[in-house]
Amino acid sequence: MLMEDMENDESVIPKLEGEENLIAAAKHIVRALGSSKKLTYDTKKILADLGTQLSSMTTLNEKEEKGVSAVEDRLIAVEEKIMSWEEDQSMIWDSGADEASEYLNAVRETHQLIERLEGWQFNKEDEQHELLHRAHSVLQTAMARLEEEFRHLLIENRQPFEPEYVSFRSSEEDGVDGSSIVSLGDDSVEDSLRRDNVSRASEDYLIDLVHPDVIPYLRHIANLMFASNYDKECSQAYTISRKDALDECLFILEVERLSIEDVLKMEWGALNSKIRRWIRALKIFVQVYLASEKWLSDQIFGEVGPVSLDCFVEASKASMLQLMHFGEAMSIGPHQPEKLFRILDMYEVLAELLPDVDALYLDEVGSSVSIECHEVLRRLGDCARTTFLEFGNAIASNTASAPFAGGGIHPLTKYVMNYLRTLTDYSGTLNLLLGDQDEEHGHSLSPDISPATGEENKHPDPSSKVSSTTFHFRSVASILECNLDDKSKLYKDAGLQLIFLMNNIHYMAEKVKGSELRLIYGDHWIRKRNWKFQLHEMNYERASWSSVLSLLKDEGIQHPGTSSISKSLLKERLRSFYLAFEEVYKTQTSWLIPDLQLREDLRISISLKVIQAYRTFVGRHQNHISEKHIKYTADDLENFLLDFFEGSPKSLQNPHWR
Repeated sequence: MLMEDMENDESVIPKLEGEENLIAAAKHIVRALGSSKKLTYDTKKILADLGTQLSSMTTLNEKEEKGVSAVEDRLIAVEEKIMSWEEDQSMIWDSGADEASEYLNAVRETHQLIERLEGWQFNKEDEQHELLHRAHSVLQTAMARLEEEFRHLLIENRQPFEPEYVSFRSSEEDGVDGSSIVSLGDDSVEDSLRRDNVSRASEDYLIDLVHPDVIPYLRHIANLMFASNYDKECSQAYTISRKDALDECLFILEVERLSIEDVLKMEWGALNSKIRRWIRALKIFVQVYLASEKWLSDQIFGEVGPVSLDCFVEASKASMLQLMHFGEAMSIGPHQPEKLFRILDMYEVLAELLPDVDALYLDEVGSSVSIECHEVLRRLGDCARTTFLEFGNAIASNTASAPFAGGGIHPLTKYVMNYLRTLTDYSGTLNLLLGDQDEEHGHSLSPDISPATGEENKHPDPSSKVSSTTFHFRSVASILECNLDDKSKLYKDAGLQLIFLMNNIHYMAEKVKGSELRLIYGDHWIRKRNWKFQLHEMNYERASWSSVLSLLKDEGIQHPGTSSISKSLLKERLRSFYLAFEEVYKTQTSWLIPDLQLREDLRISISLKVIQAYRTFVGRHQNHISEKHIKYTADDLENFLLDFFEGSPKSLQNPHWR
């Protein structure tokens, strides 16, 4: 009845808490046992169980005391190893791999001792708590040292970067990867290093930014620091070190820090050079350096979660934004025609690299860089599109107060056609950019529409649809033709007006026919320009030679009221012809047809008309003309025609003329 008495008599057991309550209960049990003569079976069983528990607790306390002693012994050993380096100013890794491995193993064991101590239950006054505090102090000292060593290894083992000699290594040709990360398990550092020769990452082109031999140590340090909750210190040491390396890379690639104001004030020659460097730098930086930077981060932090991407983004973000800042400045600048090619170069290289950028700057962590690159691409595209569209306006507004000497090919014609020919290298990009413009403004892209003259409506292209590039290139050509037509009106001589138009339209047709422009403009466009310059040629012959050829007709050389030829009138007619020919000769030798074939074709055409008419006229009236009245033979005139359109004025003088 002992236990029943204890259970029923609540006043017997003091209402105390914790250990005092247990002591009071034990004293009460002792008193009850002393007064009891007999114990029931249940009472004996309960007391036996209580004895077993007390025995077990005694054994556990003995083991714990032994465990504390063992932990203290190990802590003393690792503390001695770690603290010995606090008195040494040299770097641990400079002392060799063996010393470094021993230090890392000591730090790892300190971390494990802390985990063991934290698994025990004890009061703040217990010896175990003092050991835990001491172990944390040792670990803190070690973490500060490892942070310093981590930074030192990154800086001192940085590999030289020489872009002109960089060797691109395919992932299939290499045998190293960052996927083997030193664990905090039972393996030693030496064992983890032997596991480092595994397959490489999947990037196409990678270089070693840090010497491969120290990567395993860097990885082990990172794992230790992260496992010990010193992740911020480790990440900060990494990002600061790699930021410096990335800045040095841009310096080597000759990329300067320029403000938008600096770019806008820069002369075109200097700016053109910087754009070329930027294009080259961006390709190398993204495809080689950043890919290698990401690989380095993965090697070191690959097993500690998303921090690998965090460290990469934090280290490289400033450098990428510096490159994008220059692109943004270029997109803001004035829309000068000469800048279009470089803007398109910048647009194309950034568009080409965007998939690489998106792959490097993943998820929300890297989104700010990726978004900025996409935004700069959009701005460069807008700038290129606007610059091209304003090019047409610049042509239309190009005016002159005096005619171009000689009626040759106007510099504007050469500039525009060569400009367009160069732009064919960017036809795909322009088609994309101009297509966006056409969709926005609802252009039909019908080839029958000519924004300048509407001439395409008269002779429609058999095609029903054309590309945006074709539509806008034809528009530029039409604007140029209108401008040329206005410039031709500056000539007082109608023949020279037509020579000028013939020269320039022929030049346009030949430029298209002999280059990639043919694929854009099409054969129908070429045939129309051929027809136009041939029409100008016929009109020139009519304007320049009709009055001359009229002098070789029989009308007006007969005696009044008869059909007989008047020798005096015939003589006067010949004299008038020679004077007219000499005047044309004097004038049109100063005119210029630069194209040899066109010049020859026109001379032949004139010769067929003029020389044939002269021969016929002289032959028909040879009985009425004495030789002294023949100033030039047909052969003379034919030779004289060879001097036409050379751009060098000449005069005819015949000493034999009487």
